[in-house]
Amino acid sequence: MRPGEIDEIRKLPLFAAMLPENFDALFRGAYVQNFPPQIELIREGDPADFLHVVLEGSVELFATWNNRETTMATVAPIATFILAATIKNGPYLMSARTLEKARVILLPSADVRKTFTTDPGFAQAIILDLAQCYRSVVKSHKDLKLRTSVERLANYLLRKDHQAGEQGHFDLKIEKRRLASYLGMTAENLSRAIRTLNGYGVEIEGSQVRITDRKDLAAFAKPTPLIDDPKC
Repeated sequence: MRPGEIDEIRKLPLFAAMLPENFDALFRGAYVQNFPPQIELIREGDPADFLHVVLEGSVELFATWNNRETTMATVAPIATFILAATIKNGPYLMSARTLEKARVILLPSADVRKTFTTDPGFAQAIILDLAQCYRSVVKSHKDLKLRTSVERLANYLLRKDHQAGEQGHFDLKIEKRRLASYLGMTAENLSRAIRTLNGYGVEIEGSQVRITDRKDLAAFAKPTPLIDDPKC
């Protein structure tokens, strides 16, 4: 592991409250691997043998059914996935592949479950993480079921603009076809939604987004923390 990486991992909420000896023991059994882009890391339905920690690059979580595929989430450094399958000792419900060159730690799931039973700080952090994941699923369902495709896109852009400091311009950092899949629409519907939002101060060229009238866009989108605030 590179200098400084273990210190950054130690700061993650999932590991921050662990006893030092338990943290050291858990990571002694870890594997660090470098992957090129478009490599499948896990496949839905397979046993959850490892908990993954993304150190560099980005990873797409996706699901398939009946020759269809949809993007579920994108994981950026430094973050873990997929914790629930590891703790439950069940199959992965999603697949994962690298979107770019990535550096990933693999923690054996058996070691994670063992530490879960012996380290109270780690156990509490896992419970809080899983609770937050559940709430994120509820918010995603509300977003999908209560909003039109244009409203979903508008609120997505407002969230990304907020994360970028509300400067009125940012890079999407996701291909438009993946964005359409993530928002639950076709590529054609995404194009129509973008054209609709032109009238609310949104300009998108390639991956570059400009919001020239944030107040007008927010008035249309009607964001709410009960759907759009990741900390809620």
